[in-house]
Amino acid sequence: MELNDLVQMGTQLFKDKLGDQASGMDDNSIMDALSGLVSNGEGGLDLSNILSSLGDGNLGSIISSWVGSGDNESVDGSTLSNILGSDQISAFAEKLGIDPDTAAEGLSDVVPNMVDKATGDGSSILDSLGGVDGLMDMAKGFFGNK
Repeated sequence: MELNDLVQMGTQLFKDKLGDQASGMDDNSIMDALSGLVSNGEGGLDLSNILSSLGDGNLGSIISSWVGSGDNESVDGSTLSNILGSDQISAFAEKLGIDPDTAAEGLSDVVPNMVDKATGDGSSILDSLGGVDGLMDMAKGFFGNK
């Protein structure tokens, strides 16, 4: 799935999640903010920031569910802030004129679905990294843990 398609899907999910709180938000503003949050600058989804959180406790199993086949494990806004970084959530929120907690809660359905759609069944990504263990080793490398 192309980034533009992912962002359009994410925009609708974000508006659905926030309900009335999103009623005054322009779709293009949400799409721009969402693109800034998840784009790798090359027309694709930046999975590196998300995957780098795999070494943090139980986040690995959550994120693996998004990349793999099957149901996506849900996250709350606080957990999503830990995955993406509170600075990223704050920047996203500022673009939309909302508080970071509202932004994180709105994104809690969006990000898992975007990762899921971007990775298909996840098997090719997981296989190329040596499965979940390889993914965990890569994440540990980000943090200097061997």
